[in-house]
Amino acid sequence: MSTEYLWYIPNTVEPGHRGDDTKKGWGTLDFSTELARAAEDHGWGGALIGTGWGRPDTFTVATALAARTTTFQPLVAIRPGYWQPAHFASAAATLDQLSGGRLLVNIVSGLDNAGAYGDGESDPARRYDRTREFLQLVRRLWSEENVTFRGEFFGVEGSTVSPRPYGAEQGRTPRLYFGGASAAAEQVSAAEADVQLFWGEPLDGVAERIDRLKTLAEFLGRAHAPLEFGLRITTLIRDTTEEAWHDAEAKVASMAGRAESEVFSHQRRAVGQKRLYDLAQRGEVLDSCLYTTPGRFGGGGAGTTWLVGSPDDVAAALRKYGELGITHFVLSDTPYKPEVVRIGDQLLSRLRERNPV
Repeated sequence: MSTEYLWYIPNTVEPGHRGDDTKKGWGTLDFSTELARAAEDHGWGGALIGTGWGRPDTFTVATALAARTTTFQPLVAIRPGYWQPAHFASAAATLDQLSGGRLLVNIVSGLDNAGAYGDGESDPARRYDRTREFLQLVRRLWSEENVTFRGEFFGVEGSTVSPRPYGAEQGRTPRLYFGGASAAAEQVSAAEADVQLFWGEPLDGVAERIDRLKTLAEFLGRAHAPLEFGLRITTLIRDTTEEAWHDAEAKVASMAGRAESEVFSHQRRAVGQKRLYDLAQRGEVLDSCLYTTPGRFGGGGAGTTWLVGSPDDVAAALRKYGELGITHFVLSDTPYKPEVVRIGDQLLSRLRERNPV
């Protein structure tokens, strides 16, 4: 199985995302295109495009970037409460067909500013039930004609998607990524996702979750190809170990005086986020170079824990995840423009010496 390396495009109109000091260009096509082309030119397969109400629409941005690149694969984050499944299945199939099969999809079930776009479902368990039904219907719409479906949350009558996804006649569809650490989330991943994404947990936590998900997939009678696994994490690398830790500690010091934002407070209540924040109680550095301190000072999601070190240090750490079965890596650091080049050139070349794509 080949290994995939993706970057991250924040997709926001506001400067300062995760401490990026770039002042101009946020939310413009030129800025996002520069990031996408830099990713394409420096060894990345594509990039996750961030989502959230109040940000540019991810599908619109992904379509524009696919038109301005050649091999770049947009990993488009979408929310079932924002999309109806037939509308999404059609939009995704169209973009996938137009781009020659480059679309990747990240399904997000967590709460956003749901009321702003009319999503009235706030119960986490119900949201995951809805996501599972959403994915079941989307898969049918991508592969069948005249689909009639009456579920608890969605329904269609005689629905046929045209065009189909690129390569649909050979059974191919866009790859579906999914996150979440709760029991309800793992039910969705084990049954319907193609790739389960983990945040930056230590190796023992990731190994435990991989084993549990494999067992659950077998118990549920998974109907699709075996579930694959991915890691979404910040990677801070410098030429030497000492320089990397100096800069990592300086970044954390600059974060320390900032108050927690409302979004950060919401994130702390998610099961996966709580797992990350609890890691700081085990120590500031876990495994070889997993830095847990950023989570104490406002780092959320992929910014909660960082892999810190020289290119060799971080490559060795990522190989350990690979030995557990991780084959999809979504990496980033800020400022995004120089780091997509630095990490692409210094880290990916080392990883590919032993993990040819």
